[in-house]
Amino acid sequence: MKVAVNLRVLRFDPEVDKAPHWESYALEMDDGDRVLDALHEVRWHHDGTLAFRRSCAHGVCGSDAMVVNGRNRLACILLIRDVGPDITVEPMRGLPVVKDLVVDMSTFFEQYRSVQPWLKADPPPPGSRERLQSPEERARFDDTTKCILCAACTTSCPVFWTNEQFVGPAAIVNAHRFVFDSRDQAKSERLAGLGGRDGAWGCRTAFNCTEACPRHIKVTQAIEEVRRETLRGGD
Repeated sequence: MKVAVNLRVLRFDPEVDKAPHWESYALEMDDGDRVLDALHEVRWHHDGTLAFRRSCAHGVCGSDAMVVNGRNRLACILLIRDVGPDITVEPMRGLPVVKDLVVDMSTFFEQYRSVQPWLKADPPPPGSRERLQSPEERARFDDTTKCILCAACTTSCPVFWTNEQFVGPAAIVNAHRFVFDSRDQAKSERLAGLGGRDGAWGCRTAFNCTEACPRHIKVTQAIEEVRRETLRGGD
């Protein structure tokens, strides 16, 4: 079914603009189209200067995370029929705007790398090419393996907005994935870096992160589990 869409986009080009400003586009779309399709319609037929990221366009890469009608969403999986004909789109909050809906993710990925998100296990297991674990041990961290690093959780977090040193929900989720991996041998080291106010204890349990996650990861629960583990010291 065709629907008249009023798409408002918060635009900012630091090379020519002194401040962000809203621009509106009147579009005719199918109600089964995605918000990403509406952005494509603008760029291809109305204003080719509109800047936004996209890659897989199927909810896997996370590159088109943005604020749609006030909430962090992935534009590629959000249907127009689900969000309504009046749509506002803004860049994710808390990160510098490069242009329009494109933000600088450098800080986000620095925080991600700070938790050393890779398996630490030495020496190699004797007599086998694989490090075996039970289905129950694998299930312990299954939820947090779903993270696609879209930054929707971290940029919805009020602590992240005010504390530049806070590592953020996404980094803690990725730390959780290894803290509870039975094969990893660096639990104490990981927890030592997450035990302060700039780590898991900086969380104020607002649940914004859980609500924002497009993969439905229990982000706040994962943070709480890491926080409790810091009290145990990794034992």
